[in-house]
Amino acid sequence: MTKFALKSVFSASAFAFALLSVSAPAFAADTYKLDDTHTSVTFQWTHFGFSHPSGKFMNAVGSVTLDEANPAKSSVEVSFAIDGINTGVAKLDEHLKGEQFFDAAKFPTATFKSTKVVPTSATTADVTGDLTIHGVTKPVTLKVKLNKKDVHPMMKKVDAGFTATGTINRSDFGIGAYVPAVSDQIDLSIEAEAIAQ
Repeated sequence: MTKFALKSVFSASAFAFALLSVSAPAFAADTYKLDDTHTSVTFQWTHFGFSHPSGKFMNAVGSVTLDEANPAKSSVEVSFAIDGINTGVAKLDEHLKGEQFFDAAKFPTATFKSTKVVPTSATTADVTGDLTIHGVTKPVTLKVKLNKKDVHPMMKKVDAGFTATGTINRSDFGIGAYVPAVSDQIDLSIEAEAIAQ
């Protein structure tokens, strides 16, 4: 049934995606643009305890600023259209876009904007930001890992790839239909690539 997402920051995101907070010694701080063809926000929920369905957004638009000298000053901003939701079941997609859940006609966009980046190792960070879904804004923290940062062999530009995870309660965003039979907790899994501009 529902399981938000985003994740979203997404997001992510963001998802985001705040994925961009880690250091990478070989390159200077720069601004990156999310590659929507290699960025996804997957959200998963529990359906009456029987299964764990999932949905995905692959229409993220956003930018990342990576500050290698001071990773804590890195940031990310991501938005995605709710209309792009894809669970693999067309009727469920329409249901989730309806008034009981995301109400995409009234709230067509989800956003994530980072507010704090706390490096936890050379390649990981906790990225906190404001996630807005269904017209409601709440703080969300993502666990982010820098997978790789290097010159892309085909595009010949610096590419940074991230994995991020987090959880939200959909009822916090006013999307509480069928809780608790359909879980309130939504698990977010974000994969992202961003290209230096």
